[in-house]
Amino acid sequence: MRQLLLFFISLLLLYAALPADLSGQIREPVTEPEVREFDEPRTPFDDGVSNGLAFNLVMNNFGFGIGGEYKRVLGPYIEGTATLRITGLRDVTEQTFTDIFFGQQVIPNKNRRAFAMPLTIGMRQRFFANEIADNYRIYLSGAVGPVLAFSYPYFEDLNENGYREQFRFQDGRSYVEPVNDIFSGISDGDWHLGLAGELKLSLDIGDNFARLTSVQFGYMFYYFESGIQMMQPYQPDFDTQDPPSFDDIVNGTYDMEPFFDAQRFFGTPQLSFVFGRMW
Repeated sequence: MRQLLLFFISLLLLYAALPADLSGQIREPVTEPEVREFDEPRTPFDDGVSNGLAFNLVMNNFGFGIGGEYKRVLGPYIEGTATLRITGLRDVTEQTFTDIFFGQQVIPNKNRRAFAMPLTIGMRQRFFANEIADNYRIYLSGAVGPVLAFSYPYFEDLNENGYREQFRFQDGRSYVEPVNDIFSGISDGDWHLGLAGELKLSLDIGDNFARLTSVQFGYMFYYFESGIQMMQPYQPDFDTQDPPSFDDIVNGTYDMEPFFDAQRFFGTPQLSFVFGRMW
């Protein structure tokens, strides 16, 4: 009882010692920044343009190419395109070897050179217009259309057996079929009609829609129903015969066996740069 009485007396003394105006700290109200108004993405219509012409420079596994492109604005974020190009065409398994003494380049087993001229019609759609600034516009596009290819002999097939002979005999005689230069053999070329298609991702650079500057990365393919004999169709069948004589080679009278089939499908990743104007 005595201890409880001392406890209450201590509380009363502590209360009497406290200042009369004691109060908790009050913080000033925080002012939130004003919300900035959202800017609507710009479109070609804002610059008063709806048509465009551009030059294409192409790089892929087949080599280099050039072309032209026409585009038509169909809506704020969608465009129609028509593209005509000329590009190289080859078998992706080809390997080029260079003579270190004379600089001559030879591609083993190659049968024909070729180039292609695809005409593709397609559409492209802009994505992330609200998330990415207008000076970096991302488009996904697809296109399809006919392709006309021209192929011509890679080497001079003197005995017309579909194989490039390079035989040398101990008596000093040799039979070597020469490789054509890039312009030789064109008169013996053939035309091929097929289907071309392309799927690509584009980045248009700059906030001026009247000026076209774009980098495109995608995949290009060609299909030819009858195929193109890019690699040698035959090779000597040494399992069923002795090495051929000089006369057999000249006359093409020794046994051959199938080697490479005609190629129907060609596909390659492709990087292209586009420069042009819109009006």
